[in-house]
Amino acid sequence: MKIKGTNDITIDRVEGGIPHIKAKNKNDLYYGLGFCHAIDRGMQMLLTKILGTGTASQYLAATNEMLEIDKFFRKMNWSNKMKAELNKLNAEEKKYLNSYCDGVNAGFEKQKPWELKRLSGLKEYTWKPADAILLTRMMGFLSLAQSQGEVERLFVEMVQKGVHKNMLDELFPNIIEEYDPNIIKQIKLGEKVIPDVVKWNVATTAFMASNNWVIAGSRTASGSPISANDPHLEINRLPVVWYEAAIQMGQDYTHGASMPGIPTIVMGRNKKMTWGVTYSFMDAIDSWIEKCKESKYLKDDKWHDFEIRKEIIHQKKGKSIELTFYENEHGVLEGNPKEEGYYLCTKWSGSESGAETIKAGFKLDSTTTSKEAMEIAGKVEGAYCWAFADLEGNIGMQMSGLMPKRKENLSGFTPLIGWNSENDWQGFHDPKDLPRIYNPKEGYIVTANNDLNKYGKVTPINMPMGDFRARRIEQLICEIDKHKIDDSKKMFYDTYSIQAKELMEIILPLLPDSANANILKNWDYCYTIDSKGAFMFEMVYRSLYAEIFGDVLGKSVVEFLQNETGVFVDFYQNFDAILLAEKSAWFLGKPRKAIYQKAIKIALKVEPKEWGEINKITLSHIMLGGKVPKFLGFDKGPIPLPGGRATVHQGQIYKSGGRQTSFGPSFRIITDMSEKKLYTNFAGGVNDRRFSKFYDNDIGNWQKGNFRETNF
Repeated sequence: MKIKGTNDITIDRVEGGIPHIKAKNKNDLYYGLGFCHAIDRGMQMLLTKILGTGTASQYLAATNEMLEIDKFFRKMNWSNKMKAELNKLNAEEKKYLNSYCDGVNAGFEKQKPWELKRLSGLKEYTWKPADAILLTRMMGFLSLAQSQGEVERLFVEMVQKGVHKNMLDELFPNIIEEYDPNIIKQIKLGEKVIPDVVKWNVATTAFMASNNWVIAGSRTASGSPISANDPHLEINRLPVVWYEAAIQMGQDYTHGASMPGIPTIVMGRNKKMTWGVTYSFMDAIDSWIEKCKESKYLKDDKWHDFEIRKEIIHQKKGKSIELTFYENEHGVLEGNPKEEGYYLCTKWSGSESGAETIKAGFKLDSTTTSKEAMEIAGKVEGAYCWAFADLEGNIGMQMSGLMPKRKENLSGFTPLIGWNSENDWQGFHDPKDLPRIYNPKEGYIVTANNDLNKYGKVTPINMPMGDFRARRIEQLICEIDKHKIDDSKKMFYDTYSIQAKELMEIILPLLPDSANANILKNWDYCYTIDSKGAFMFEMVYRSLYAEIFGDVLGKSVVEFLQNETGVFVDFYQNFDAILLAEKSAWFLGKPRKAIYQKAIKIALKVEPKEWGEINKITLSHIMLGGKVPKFLGFDKGPIPLPGGRATVHQGQIYKSGGRQTSFGPSFRIITDMSEKKLYTNFAGGVNDRRFSKFYDNDIGNWQKGNFRETNF
């Protein structure tokens, strides 16, 4: 197909429906990518824009659920200060971004998503530069920085419910600053991790993941680096988040995964370099305790006025609702300062960002060396770990993100006293001070949302995910002398759990002689879909959480955290440290052996099942999922999901906001720099049109471990 930019643009669909865009200049390349995004993912883009601008009640449905979603996005206010942000782009970058938006709009002219035309009442089918900035902000916060804010809020709730300081110090070691529990107990929380309807029972004695790796040529059969990346995101939806595409200008060729709505390749390779990305778990979100009265807040012994922002939510059917937000240098207040008391103000460092991320994206697709790419990627405002390999044989890692400069010795985990200006942020750290690695002597780099602080001059991470996936990847790399592409393909699907092995060292000697116990005794620690051992281990694991944390917080609180939030999904290693401890304040004076024996006895009463029987997902249509008859084919599944929280092939399923969500490998990409080839598969298809042959055509490859081979 040919479309018209400033010159003719050629778009061919290669294997799997992947678009290959050829143009004579960069303006037309981005125009072509925008056109393809609109044709193949227009519904996804417009729906994301509706949500991000807080207009779901106006265009989708006038329900309580949509109203709460709108309130959240209006509070975040990610559409603010767009003009100033766009002005940070130079003239050339503005041309690229405008060309991309022109391409999107040309695509919308050709084809408008019928679901939105029929169901939303949306009148304006357009994409503007500000919409791309909005998406960079959404991408950087949702389920990523958001999870850090959630666990910090959980800490506040634990203090308010009387959890003892020595227990909190154990659970959150070395990151809790001195705090006044009396002040924290007086904070009026507008939002809670644990709703009031879930009963706390505090004991009176005495809470978005990915892999990438690059292997130096010294460890590969080809003598050139191998790079592999699989971002773990929500996979129980169609379309999948990522959009695979190739863009070519003359001999310059880039292929990888893009995010519909943003005009760049987020992860992929060109002829001379490859790059992958994971979330870093940088703490880029803080809360301050504000002392308020008569609509003012205290700061350095003076009372100051809040900035007042009014937002009106129009509902599709029903009256409009006006919201009032109170803001200061610490972010948005949770509550009404007219009522005297203590409240929290919360701020995320990326809330007014976007331009630098767009600028970096425009540069990365033509960058030729890892060292140069590290300099570029470090300026991305989102908190990511970027891994690179180049044709010259170099490998590197660079963390990005706006890490706040805090008062010395403050980790940012506990809420800060807002009325002392010394607790304010003092700008952001230089990317060169963030964790970074270049050509390490080990001959490989692994990032898997683990603690990478040792590689930086500053320590941006205070609540990483568990290190089990990273340790397993390193183990698999070190087991093989000379790596090949097929080795990395197998690593993507590895379901062995080091976490389970370590806990089973305590559990095994305590198991009785019974059929269910024998399943655990004979388990290989792999979360394959036919494994009954994985199922029985998870029953013991849940029972341990109930016995240890449930006895302190209340069984219903632990059950809610397990089933309805991502707290245990993201930060399980902190809780595991208590499970593995020989003695702990959380044991309430009981011997660890007795606690384990009780938990095991309860768990072994459960009828054993195969892991895939309970760990399964349905890939639901992003807009009509569960709302139309199954035979129409909008939803796909259920599909058994191998893996667990701590395996390379991550397979976590839980609820968030009452809706099922998941962590799993959303897109896999591997390349050996000695070859002009790329290997990919992903959890879905190129197109979001249900009746397109490219709607779900890659699911089988994604499940079975088949990879599409693309030649440069």
